[in-house]
Amino acid sequence: MPKGERSEQPPIWFAGGTDGTPAGQRLAALLARPGILGVPGAHDGLSGLLARQAGFECLYVSGAALTAGMGLPDLGVMTMEELCGATRTLARATDLPLIVDGDTGYGEALNVMRLVRELEDAGAAAVQIEDQVLPKKCGHLNDKQLATAEDAARKIAAAAAARRHLLVVARTDAAAESLDEAIRRANLYVAAGADIIFPDALISDEDFQRFTAAVRVPVLANMTEFGRTPQRTAAQLQALGCKIVIWPASSLRVAAYAVADLYAELADKGSAQGRLTQMQTRAELYDSIRYHEFEALDDSIAQSVVPESPD
Repeated sequence: MPKGERSEQPPIWFAGGTDGTPAGQRLAALLARPGILGVPGAHDGLSGLLARQAGFECLYVSGAALTAGMGLPDLGVMTMEELCGATRTLARATDLPLIVDGDTGYGEALNVMRLVRELEDAGAAAVQIEDQVLPKKCGHLNDKQLATAEDAARKIAAAAAARRHLLVVARTDAAAESLDEAIRRANLYVAAGADIIFPDALISDEDFQRFTAAVRVPVLANMTEFGRTPQRTAAQLQALGCKIVIWPASSLRVAAYAVADLYAELADKGSAQGRLTQMQTRAELYDSIRYHEFEALDDSIAQSVVPESPD
């Protein structure tokens, strides 16, 4: 899609592909196209709609962003049902393929298999499984505890065996200690059935080049902010051999910063008047969530008229 072009809105009350194509197959079709696939994180239905309106064709559901939104740390404390609930919301709202962060799989092989089926039913296109043990950490933090490569590969094999259409993303956190070990693990996970490999916390262009040259499936780059990996554009990452780039928690970080700034002003001045130009207007919000289109589904509801601002 050309840069800046707005996407068509998804049908109301509909998820699963406008032509009935399963989400995993729609993601596979996006990956079959030339170029890199840019995938922003969306932490709720509204942010997902705004991403779609900006022209994005796939979204990332970050465990870190979801848990932060719940007021919790990203230490593996979110439940499977909470993850699936957020996935259902985003699938219903956007009708876009979703790459969903499944942390360590919520247990061992049987738990991973259940997670795969639950996420498929919730509308996901891909599940990401990482090779840490609980309590897991953000990939850019210190002293992560890794599962053995063989145990992690068994989870990937379980996910691949259970899926009907879901793509399997295998994340390895081994690069923080050894790029050679990360490459070894990646190829073990590909052999176990992974469709995409996510090496977290690579620290140089040379690392990306070595990794992408050694792994035969699409490689996902994580452009999280304030971490170990230097910031690169999608075009730069494509030149380094990456097929997907995610910005997992950027929307949440920007939103949190803006909300904190608003609350400080409310506490100081007792009014939001000075922030009106930094807000989505009522009309813009209603356009984003298609308020009037929902009203039109029930002819007993009179179409609402957006009030004129008195200011």
